[in-house]
Amino acid sequence: MSVPEVVRETITRNRSVFDCLKMDLINYTALALKIQPEVERALGNSINLNTIVVAIKRFADSLEVKEEVEEQLLLKNARLALTDGIVDIKFSMKDSQNIDPLTILDKFSKITTNYDFFRSSDTFRFLAEDLDDIREIFDTIPNRENIFSTGLAKIRISIPPNQNKSDVVSYVAEVLHDNGIELANAFFSQDNIILILNERDSSKAYDVLHSAILRTA
Repeated sequence: MSVPEVVRETITRNRSVFDCLKMDLINYTALALKIQPEVERALGNSINLNTIVVAIKRFADSLEVKEEVEEQLLLKNARLALTDGIVDIKFSMKDSQNIDPLTILDKFSKITTNYDFFRSSDTFRFLAEDLDDIREIFDTIPNRENIFSTGLAKIRISIPPNQNKSDVVSYVAEVLHDNGIELANAFFSQDNIILILNERDSSKAYDVLHSAILRTA
């Protein structure tokens, strides 16, 4: 991922920061200082503060431009898939010393094909159905119970290749927020956007987004 992509994703995940940026109520340099450590962790190297400031400004400018177009068209031709009973498995490079990530992927493929894998500079992350067989894969990791976050659901949004994923996530986060639903996290894959939210909100979130898609038909 590039610096602008990481900056957009970082800001989008923080609803209060996103709202302040959209309303032009935040200092770009102060925000850059706040998110610089997270951006550097995601990219795995040091990033110049001014580079982050420029990325924030461009993202803020894109929000202003976006308000001039019909935002609901961002979900035109999108497809949704909802999966309940999701566990978010996150562990550090240090924790993984006793287990090879390639071995984990091989074991996952033998249990289920319905999982997602993300790697940053210092962590590994799996999103999968909460099954006993999957939990057993991580038996050798120290403090294994601390790596699981449960009670989650996943909504996968498939959009046309030429669509800007960051714009879609910003719009989706706003639509869900307006309906009293907050995202727990959001991830970009090559072909999809993956939203993570509390399982209790999953059906309502799916209906809200499905209605938004129908309005573009």
